[in-house]
Amino acid sequence: MQQEAAQRETEELERVQWRPRPVRGWAFPKLLWYLVFLQPIITEVHLRRKNVKFLFIRFSAWQYAGTDKLWAGLVTTLCEGIRHQYGALPFSVYSVLGTKAATTPGFHQREWQCRHRVCLALLALLAVLSLGVGLLYLSVGARSLSHRASNSSLLRVFGGAATTLSGSGLLMAVYSVGKHLFVSQRKKIERLVSREKFGSQLGFMCEVKKEVELLTDFLCFLEIYQRRRLRVVLEVTGLDTCYPERVVGVLNAINTLLSDSHAPFIFILVVDPSILAACLESAGSMKGTADNGYLFLNRTVTLPFSVPIMGRRTKLQFLQDAVQSRDDLLYREITRKLRPPGGAGARGSEGAHLLEVQTQGWGEREQSRIDAEAARRIREALFCLHDERDCLYEYVPDNVVSMRRIVNTVPITVRLLQQQQGDFGGPSPRQAVAWVVLANQWPCRLSWALQCLEDRQQAGGAPEARSRLWDVFSDHSRELHTMTKPLQNVLDLDGDPELFERFLGADFPFTVAEAQSLLRCTVNLDHSIRRRMGLIRAVSALKPPSPPKSPARDTPHAANGANHAPRVAQAGHPAGHTPVHASEAHQPRDWAQGGKPRPMA
Repeated sequence: MQQEAAQRETEELERVQWRPRPVRGWAFPKLLWYLVFLQPIITEVHLRRKNVKFLFIRFSAWQYAGTDKLWAGLVTTLCEGIRHQYGALPFSVYSVLGTKAATTPGFHQREWQCRHRVCLALLALLAVLSLGVGLLYLSVGARSLSHRASNSSLLRVFGGAATTLSGSGLLMAVYSVGKHLFVSQRKKIERLVSREKFGSQLGFMCEVKKEVELLTDFLCFLEIYQRRRLRVVLEVTGLDTCYPERVVGVLNAINTLLSDSHAPFIFILVVDPSILAACLESAGSMKGTADNGYLFLNRTVTLPFSVPIMGRRTKLQFLQDAVQSRDDLLYREITRKLRPPGGAGARGSEGAHLLEVQTQGWGEREQSRIDAEAARRIREALFCLHDERDCLYEYVPDNVVSMRRIVNTVPITVRLLQQQQGDFGGPSPRQAVAWVVLANQWPCRLSWALQCLEDRQQAGGAPEARSRLWDVFSDHSRELHTMTKPLQNVLDLDGDPELFERFLGADFPFTVAEAQSLLRCTVNLDHSIRRRMGLIRAVSALKPPSPPKSPARDTPHAANGANHAPRVAQAGHPAGHTPVHASEAHQPRDWAQGGKPRPMA
């Protein structure tokens, strides 16, 4: 936008040979003169101007998330930004003495006209003030020349009245300018917001609308004075971190400010559309209006711009910048020598003191060696992130926040891994940084594979240490598919499933032993996900209880059949036990369990 403005400024200067008027420095008194005595006129020449200047104002919705009316914070930020851009005095003078730009039909070259009423009023006040001062002077002179007392007193009365009236008029104008100078629009709106039940006051929105219209007129005046267009660009950030009702309030304020076709405002919404659409759909005040949040955004946003996918060189540059931004802290903490408190050996004997000095020297050398080795491993691990010959950067997301999260986690993981493994084998720094990326990008799928591995170990059927972690996930992927509904919120944290398969299956085939070793030093994986998965698996593994017996079968006949079962077997089924046989015909016995009836489905 700045480049476009500079290019248009050059083209306009070549076309009309008129330079924009400055508003600071020695040109400041000229601006005040135009504000008081001249009225701007919107001409066709002004409407044909193509040069533009953008005034950027950033509005972070998170700073006003705790207020009842977030849109009031938007308006106050707008007023404060313009006031800061051009100074408090010009806007205060315009608020008291300024006038709205006039429009005249036809083609006119003249952009300014004299404000005759202001000039006449000022001349009248100055004339009355001069007359009053003159009368007072004459009254004093008449007394000194021993004129009659009645004439001198009459002159003094008329002179004092004229001086008071004219002076009070000038003082009221100065007082109004000073009041607007020290009490800004932001303070006015904040004072209205702080009142109780301000939302129910009919005049509240009217006052805010007046302030916004005054601001718009002031910008129109500056456009004609500076001979170029002015556009106020508000960068709205953090809107997707607020409550739904607050989001709706800000969008309504934006629509209100843009309702005027000549409003010099441009709003840039830096938001996640999916979150914003969900807020609009869940807001109670938008029922029936924004049942589909995406359709509402399409009606509001006139230029959608989705940030394109980050290229390879850009991603590598961002990763390198993220690594270099923490170098000072990293090396200062790693190369710092841990000095034990001295003076403890002075209380012992000379031999004990010698032994303690030798022990301390050996400890410092050992700590320095460990720190140097840790620094080497951390540098190697961080280099793998932005090495274009490695494929690891392809799995790093385009989000700068995620990049910094990974870069900040790698040194901690490497130090913990070194503390556990020592100078012996174990995972390499490249495997450590790959594990950090895996836990950052696919926390749900990684937690599922680790939970299944833990359950198999507890059941006594643990896979071999050389088995791949991807094979463990593949064996239980169908079970994970059946749990998509209770784990929907957790599954949304994962990245592309196809990249996950390529990551574990081809590029970084972690084994079970390596996964168990790296899990003990993992700090960027939420363990509550695994606990939740373990509980869901435990509940789903419970067998359903056997169906209850029907009341017809809980009769004494069944009991007699059970009591006489051995006798029937020995007596060869006598005739007196026909009901028992009838029961057996429908409910066969399980003789292995003592002749008790076996329930049937």
